[in-house]
Amino acid sequence: MSVSPKFDAIQVGDALPPLSKPPITETQLVRYSGASGDFNPIHTVHQAGVDAGHGGVIAHGMLIMGFAAQMITNWVRPEQVKRFGVRFTGISRPGDAITVRGWVAEKWEEDGQRLVRCEIEAVDQSNHRKLKGYFVAALL
Repeated sequence: MSVSPKFDAIQVGDALPPLSKPPITETQLVRYSGASGDFNPIHTVHQAGVDAGHGGVIAHGMLIMGFAAQMITNWVRPEQVKRFGVRFTGISRPGDAITVRGWVAEKWEEDGQRLVRCEIEAVDQSNHRKLKGYFVAALL
């Protein structure tokens, strides 16, 4: 984890350090199913994904959200995150290499806290968006 940024050093529009993940594998999806308790077969059984209209297995949305959380906590300590929300905008599949990127959208002081709101997105190797969201963090 990097050192948490200082409020005075951050400007609106600043880019956050991106996080690039290697291509998603079917083994990773099986392991994530076990770790998360989400055993929906569309994530692990090719025919179930086909039958559901997805053309094969698809990644768990929460796996992609986890990648976003990892990018955030590489930038600030987990206890600094005050809010975190996302909207899923696309399906991820085995073979997709996900990159999470973000930027500072707003900064303000409130109730003795120095806060930043950052916009984030996760995209695949073709720059197709999979997730859009935001987080608010308290900085020193």
